[in-house]
Amino acid sequence: MPAPGGMPRLGLGTWHMGESAGQRAAEVAALRLGLDLGLSLVDTAEMYGEGGAERVVGEAIRGRRDEVYLVTKFYPHHASRRALAKACAGSLERLGVETIDLYLLHWRSSVPLAETVEALERLRAEGKIRGWGVSNFDVGDLEELAALREGGHAAADQVLYNLARRGVEFDLLPWCAQREVDVMAYSPLDEGALPAHPALRAVAKRIGATPAQVALAWLLRDPRVAVIPKSSNVAHVRANAAAREVRLDDEALAELDRAFPPPRRKRPLEII
Repeated sequence: MPAPGGMPRLGLGTWHMGESAGQRAAEVAALRLGLDLGLSLVDTAEMYGEGGAERVVGEAIRGRRDEVYLVTKFYPHHASRRALAKACAGSLERLGVETIDLYLLHWRSSVPLAETVEALERLRAEGKIRGWGVSNFDVGDLEELAALREGGHAAADQVLYNLARRGVEFDLLPWCAQREVDVMAYSPLDEGALPAHPALRAVAKRIGATPAQVALAWLLRDPRVAVIPKSSNVAHVRANAAAREVRLDDEALAELDRAFPPPRRKRPLEII
Protein backbone atom coordinates (compact mmCIF):
# COMPACT_ATOMS: atom_id res chain seq x y z
CA MET A 1 0.00 0.00 0.00
CA PRO A 2 1.16 3.57 -0.62
CA ALA A 3 1.82 6.03 2.17
CA PRO A 4 -1.04 8.45 2.97
CA GLY A 5 -0.03 10.94 0.26
CA GLY A 6 0.13 8.27 -2.44
CA MET A 7 3.89 7.73 -2.25
CA PRO A 8 5.02 4.09 -2.70
CA ARG A 9 6.03 2.52 0.62
CA LEU A 10 9.32 0.84 -0.38
CA GLY A 11 11.75 2.17 -2.91
CA LEU A 12 15.31 2.65 -4.05
CA GLY A 13 17.85 5.03 -2.54
CA THR A 14 20.87 6.29 -4.47
CA TRP A 15 23.18 7.88 -1.89
CA HIS A 16 26.81 7.24 -2.98
CA MET A 17 25.75 6.26 -6.48
CA GLY A 18 27.25 8.11 -9.43
CA GLU A 19 30.61 8.53 -7.72
CA SER A 20 32.55 5.93 -9.74
CA ALA A 21 32.39 5.29 -13.48
CA GLY A 22 33.37 1.68 -12.81
CA GLN A 23 30.24 1.13 -10.72
CA ARG A 24 27.77 2.74 -13.09
CA ALA A 25 26.65 -0.40 -14.92
CA ALA A 26 26.00 -2.23 -11.64
CA GLU A 27 24.11 0.76 -10.23
CA VAL A 28 21.91 1.05 -13.31
CA ALA A 29 21.25 -2.70 -13.27
CA ALA A 30 20.27 -2.61 -9.59
CA LEU A 31 17.82 0.24 -10.15
CA ARG A 32 16.28 -1.43 -13.18
CA LEU A 33 15.85 -4.66 -11.27
CA GLY A 34 14.17 -2.71 -8.49
CA LEU A 35 11.68 -1.32 -10.98
CA ASP A 36 11.09 -4.84 -12.32
CA LEU A 37 10.26 -5.89 -8.75
CA GLY A 38 7.81 -3.07 -8.27
CA LEU A 39 10.01 -0.73 -6.23
CA SER A 40 8.73 2.32 -8.05
CA LEU A 41 9.86 4.96 -5.56
CA VAL A 42 13.32 6.25 -6.60
CA ASP A 43 15.06 8.83 -4.41
CA THR A 44 18.12 10.83 -5.40
CA ALA A 45 19.66 14.31 -5.00
CA GLU A 46 21.74 16.79 -6.92
CA MET A 47 24.31 16.46 -4.12
CA TYR A 48 24.88 12.73 -4.64
CA GLY A 49 27.98 12.39 -6.76
CA GLU A 50 27.53 16.08 -7.68
CA GLY A 51 24.79 15.13 -10.13
CA GLY A 52 26.24 11.70 -10.88
CA ALA A 53 23.46 9.82 -9.09
CA GLU A 54 20.81 11.72 -11.03
CA ARG A 55 22.52 10.69 -14.26
CA VAL A 56 22.53 7.05 -13.13
CA VAL A 57 18.82 7.30 -12.33
CA GLY A 58 18.17 8.94 -15.67
CA GLU A 59 19.81 6.04 -17.48
CA ALA A 60 17.97 3.46 -15.37
CA ILE A 61 14.51 4.91 -15.90
CA ARG A 62 14.88 5.74 -19.60
CA GLY A 63 11.80 4.45 -21.37
CA ARG A 64 10.14 3.63 -18.03
CA ARG A 65 9.19 7.05 -16.69
CA ASP A 66 5.56 6.09 -16.14
CA GLU A 67 6.64 3.35 -13.71
CA VAL A 68 8.54 5.69 -11.41
CA TYR A 69 7.65 7.96 -8.50
CA LEU A 70 10.72 10.20 -8.81
CA VAL A 71 12.12 12.17 -5.88
CA THR A 72 15.17 14.41 -5.93
CA LYS A 73 16.56 17.01 -3.56
CA PHE A 74 18.21 20.39 -4.04
CA TYR A 75 21.08 22.00 -2.14
CA PRO A 76 20.22 24.62 0.51
CA HIS A 77 22.30 27.19 -1.36
CA HIS A 78 19.97 26.70 -4.34
CA ALA A 79 16.87 27.57 -2.31
CA SER A 80 16.48 31.15 -3.55
CA ARG A 81 14.09 32.21 -6.33
CA ARG A 82 16.80 32.61 -8.94
CA ALA A 83 18.99 29.64 -7.99
CA LEU A 84 16.17 27.14 -7.60
CA ALA A 85 14.91 27.53 -11.15
CA LYS A 86 18.41 26.80 -12.44
CA ALA A 87 18.93 23.88 -10.05
CA CYS A 88 15.63 22.30 -11.07
CA ALA A 89 16.49 22.66 -14.74
CA GLY A 90 19.80 20.90 -14.09
CA SER A 91 18.14 18.02 -12.29
CA LEU A 92 15.54 17.62 -15.02
CA GLU A 93 18.27 17.47 -17.64
CA ARG A 94 20.38 14.94 -15.74
CA LEU A 95 17.33 12.78 -15.02
CA GLY A 96 16.11 13.04 -18.60
CA VAL A 97 12.54 13.85 -17.56
CA GLU A 98 10.12 16.73 -17.97
CA THR A 99 8.67 16.61 -14.45
CA ILE A 100 9.89 15.62 -10.98
CA ASP A 101 7.23 13.98 -8.81
CA LEU A 102 8.58 15.30 -5.51
CA TYR A 103 11.25 17.98 -5.07
CA LEU A 104 12.78 18.31 -1.61
CA LEU A 105 14.89 20.95 0.13
CA HIS A 106 17.80 18.78 1.30
CA TRP A 107 18.24 20.55 4.63
CA ARG A 108 17.37 23.89 6.21
CA SER A 109 18.73 26.87 4.29
CA SER A 110 19.73 30.41 5.24
CA VAL A 111 17.32 31.55 2.51
CA PRO A 112 13.98 32.57 4.07
CA LEU A 113 11.53 29.69 3.90
CA ALA A 114 8.89 31.97 2.41
CA GLU A 115 11.12 32.65 -0.60
CA THR A 116 11.82 28.95 -1.09
CA VAL A 117 8.12 28.08 -0.88
CA GLU A 118 7.29 30.77 -3.42
CA ALA A 119 9.95 29.41 -5.79
CA LEU A 120 8.70 25.83 -5.35
CA GLU A 121 5.11 26.85 -5.99
CA ARG A 122 6.23 28.58 -9.18
CA LEU A 123 7.96 25.39 -10.36
CA ARG A 124 4.79 23.47 -9.60
CA ALA A 125 2.65 25.94 -11.53
CA GLU A 126 5.03 25.58 -14.48
CA GLY A 127 4.65 21.79 -14.41
CA LYS A 128 8.32 21.15 -13.65
CA ILE A 129 7.47 19.47 -10.34
CA ARG A 130 4.27 17.78 -9.19
CA GLY A 131 4.87 18.35 -5.50
CA TRP A 132 7.49 19.50 -3.04
CA GLY A 133 8.67 18.89 0.49
CA VAL A 134 11.64 19.02 2.80
CA SER A 135 14.33 16.83 4.29
CA ASN A 136 15.96 16.89 7.72
CA PHE A 137 13.28 19.21 9.16
CA ASP A 138 12.37 18.78 12.82
CA VAL A 139 8.95 19.64 14.23
CA GLY A 140 9.88 23.26 14.93
CA ASP A 141 10.99 23.72 11.32
CA LEU A 142 7.82 22.05 10.05
CA GLU A 143 5.63 24.29 12.20
CA GLU A 144 7.41 27.37 10.89
CA LEU A 145 6.92 26.09 7.36
CA ALA A 146 3.23 25.27 7.88
CA ALA A 147 2.55 28.80 9.16
CA LEU A 148 3.60 30.30 5.82
CA ARG A 149 1.26 31.07 2.97
CA GLU A 150 1.24 27.86 0.89
CA GLY A 151 3.64 26.26 3.38
CA GLY A 152 0.97 23.67 4.08
CA HIS A 153 1.53 22.28 0.59
CA ALA A 154 4.66 20.46 1.79
CA ALA A 155 4.00 16.81 0.97
CA ALA A 156 6.85 15.02 2.72
CA ASP A 157 9.72 15.19 5.18
CA GLN A 158 12.67 12.87 4.57
CA VAL A 159 14.49 12.10 7.82
CA LEU A 160 16.96 9.67 9.36
CA TYR A 161 14.85 6.89 10.86
CA ASN A 162 15.64 3.30 11.70
CA LEU A 163 15.61 0.94 14.68
CA ALA A 164 18.73 2.51 16.14
CA ARG A 165 17.50 6.08 15.62
CA ARG A 166 13.90 6.30 16.79
CA GLY A 167 13.72 9.88 18.06
CA VAL A 168 11.22 10.94 15.40
CA GLU A 169 8.61 8.65 16.93
CA PHE A 170 8.15 10.97 19.91
CA ASP A 171 6.78 13.98 18.05
CA LEU A 172 7.66 14.18 14.36
CA LEU A 173 5.76 11.09 13.21
CA PRO A 174 2.55 12.10 15.04
CA TRP A 175 2.85 15.68 13.76
CA CYS A 176 3.20 14.50 10.16
CA ALA A 177 0.44 11.91 10.49
CA GLN A 178 -2.01 14.52 11.78
CA ARG A 179 -1.27 16.75 8.77
CA GLU A 180 -0.98 13.97 6.17
CA VAL A 181 2.69 14.70 5.47
CA ASP A 182 4.54 11.62 4.22
CA VAL A 183 7.65 10.60 6.15
CA MET A 184 10.53 9.10 4.16
CA ALA A 185 13.02 7.08 6.19
CA TYR A 186 16.56 7.37 4.88
CA SER A 187 19.42 5.10 5.96
CA PRO A 188 16.95 2.42 7.13
CA LEU A 189 19.83 0.00 7.81
CA ASP A 190 21.84 2.68 9.69
CA GLU A 191 24.57 2.77 7.04
CA GLY A 192 24.76 -1.03 7.07
CA ALA A 193 25.35 -1.40 10.80
CA LEU A 194 21.94 -2.76 11.85
CA PRO A 195 22.06 -6.21 10.21
CA ALA A 196 24.99 -7.16 12.44
CA HIS A 197 23.05 -6.48 15.65
CA PRO A 198 22.40 -9.64 17.71
CA ALA A 199 18.72 -8.80 18.28
CA LEU A 200 18.03 -8.55 14.56
CA ARG A 201 19.96 -11.74 13.93
CA ALA A 202 17.94 -13.59 16.54
CA VAL A 203 14.59 -12.37 15.21
CA ALA A 204 15.63 -13.07 11.63
CA LYS A 205 16.66 -16.62 12.44
CA ARG A 206 13.39 -17.34 14.22
CA ILE A 207 11.10 -16.03 11.47
CA GLY A 208 13.16 -17.18 8.48
CA ALA A 209 14.26 -13.79 7.15
CA THR A 210 17.52 -11.87 6.90
CA PRO A 211 18.46 -9.25 9.51
CA ALA A 212 18.22 -6.53 6.86
CA GLN A 213 14.71 -7.67 5.97
CA VAL A 214 13.74 -7.49 9.63
CA ALA A 215 15.00 -3.89 9.83
CA LEU A 216 13.05 -2.92 6.71
CA ALA A 217 9.90 -4.80 7.75
CA TRP A 218 10.01 -3.02 11.11
CA LEU A 219 9.81 0.34 9.33
CA LEU A 220 7.20 -0.87 6.86
CA ARG A 221 4.92 -1.93 9.70
CA ASP A 222 3.99 1.76 9.99
CA PRO A 223 1.73 2.86 7.11
CA ARG A 224 2.85 6.47 7.59
CA VAL A 225 6.43 5.73 6.50
CA ALA A 226 8.12 5.19 3.12
CA VAL A 227 11.51 3.46 3.13
CA ILE A 228 14.40 3.97 0.68
CA PRO A 229 17.26 1.47 1.16
CA LYS A 230 20.18 1.90 -1.22
CA SER A 231 21.94 -1.02 -2.88
CA SER A 232 24.01 -1.53 -6.02
CA ASN A 233 23.94 -5.30 -5.47
CA VAL A 234 21.14 -7.08 -7.36
CA ALA A 235 20.92 -9.83 -4.75
CA HIS A 236 20.41 -7.22 -2.04
CA VAL A 237 17.76 -5.47 -4.14
CA ARG A 238 15.86 -8.76 -4.44
CA ALA A 239 16.14 -9.32 -0.70
CA ASN A 240 15.01 -5.77 0.04
CA ALA A 241 11.96 -6.19 -2.20
CA ALA A 242 11.08 -9.42 -0.38
CA ALA A 243 10.95 -7.51 2.92
CA ARG A 244 7.43 -6.45 1.90
CA GLU A 245 6.31 -10.01 2.67
CA VAL A 246 8.00 -10.24 6.09
CA ARG A 247 5.60 -10.01 9.03
CA LEU A 248 6.86 -9.30 12.54
CA ASP A 249 4.79 -10.87 15.30
CA ASP A 250 4.27 -9.38 18.75
CA GLU A 251 7.19 -11.37 20.15
CA ALA A 252 9.54 -10.00 17.51
CA LEU A 253 8.36 -6.41 18.01
CA ALA A 254 8.78 -6.72 21.78
CA GLU A 255 12.28 -8.14 21.37
CA LEU A 256 13.25 -5.29 19.08
CA ASP A 257 11.80 -2.72 21.51
CA ARG A 258 13.94 -4.20 24.28
CA ALA A 259 17.05 -3.93 22.13
CA PHE A 260 16.15 -0.51 20.73
CA PRO A 261 13.89 1.28 23.24
CA PRO A 262 11.41 3.83 21.84
CA PRO A 263 11.95 7.46 22.90
CA ARG A 264 10.34 8.70 26.10
CA ARG A 265 11.22 12.36 25.57
CA LYS A 266 12.00 14.82 22.83
CA ARG A 267 15.33 14.24 21.12
CA PRO A 268 17.08 16.53 18.65
CA LEU A 269 16.62 15.37 15.07
CA GLU A 270 19.55 13.21 14.02
CA ILE A 271 21.16 13.84 10.62
CA ILE A 272 23.89 12.04 8.72
